[in-house]
Amino acid sequence: MPEASRCPEVYIVSVTTTKGRFLIEAHRNWSAHGAQRLYNLANEGYYNDSRFFRVVTGKWAQFGIAGDPATAQLWRDNTIPDDKLIRPNHRGFVAFSNTGPATRSTQIYINLGDNSSQNDGEPAFAPFGQIVSGMDVVDSLYAGYGEASGSGMRAGRQDPLFAGGNSYLDTHYPKLDKLLTLQIEVASVNFE
Repeated sequence: MPEASRCPEVYIVSVTTTKGRFLIEAHRNWSAHGAQRLYNLANEGYYNDSRFFRVVTGKWAQFGIAGDPATAQLWRDNTIPDDKLIRPNHRGFVAFSNTGPATRSTQIYINLGDNSSQNDGEPAFAPFGQIVSGMDVVDSLYAGYGEASGSGMRAGRQDPLFAGGNSYLDTHYPKLDKLLTLQIEVASVNFE
């Protein structure tokens, strides 16, 4: 898997869903490896046509298993190093999920509430970005399945998602919202 060029210090990602669009502002200085991984995967089109498979009201909305099983398997164990916690896991902040040291790969969660407890432990869940537009869209993602449709990274309960992709999720959890496209909208942001 080729690595893209170094990501900008700050860039905007546009995420189009079945509920509308939201924007993530990614910061390299918050989580260098996380911001770079999102940039690479966005440029690869990895997240396009996938599902928000784990949405728990007031806690998080999670995505990041490719809809195509072959693509999902290819990236599943392609991990990135841990980053230090710079920003808290407060509402609207975005980070990669992990199951322990050096296990972050493709799965991302958006904090729907104050998840400061994610700041504790090693490795910490280090946010790389923040929702800057469309948090109402994120809040409206279907949460009726809760943990049933995609929790269990540590327990291996996500294996059917990796093996079956969108076909599995659409059959067993048809109300899940879709992530239609995730793409770099603004390659860099000038704060001057």
